[in-house]
Amino acid sequence: MGVGVSIFFLTLGAILRFAIEPDVFGQSVHMDIIGVIFMIVGGVGVVLSIVLAPRRGRTSDSQLMHRENNPPDI
Repeated sequence: MGVGVSIFFLTLGAILRFAIEPDVFGQSVHMDIIGVIFMIVGGVGVVLSIVLAPRRGRTSDSQLMHRENNPPDI
């Protein structure tokens, strides 16, 4: 999960938590609790994306090339 998806979850969670009445869908679905869960998932995603980003950039694809001065026989 990248930073963009994490910010999306944070935004969606904040909308569900603060902008929608908790009992819009009845007593069986608690939208405020679902919003809090989305905000937690988004926050953890942002932290993990920032922590793991430097490790992703350090990978290199090094290849060993061997060259000889002799031209190939045709």
